[in-house]
Amino acid sequence: MEGDMAFSRSLETETIKKMIMIYCHDVHGTEKGELCSECSGLLDYAKQRIDKCFYGDQKPVCSKCKVHCYKPEMRNKIKEVMRYSGPRMLFKSPVLSLRYMYRKKFKSNIK
Repeated sequence: MEGDMAFSRSLETETIKKMIMIYCHDVHGTEKGELCSECSGLLDYAKQRIDKCFYGDQKPVCSKCKVHCYKPEMRNKIKEVMRYSGPRMLFKSPVLSLRYMYRKKFKSNIK
């Protein structure tokens, strides 16, 4: 179970990092692999939220979670990033996207 938790948290962190990088490059015009200060702060905040998840070992993907652990302002920012980057992830990082979708569909413990 501990391995699943580490995998799910690392996958969630890797996924959100990729989404923020896509968004920042396309919308804020940063170089590939770099983040502006706003997006860097958002990534740091997202990592903290993932690490401190209320569900611990049973962590669902954030979009399936019933607990809103993000502050409203940050939740709005991350939603904007996800709406923009989500569809693009299929083309820019298909394996990561498929792993995330599988986990969202079949491994979520929240009904």
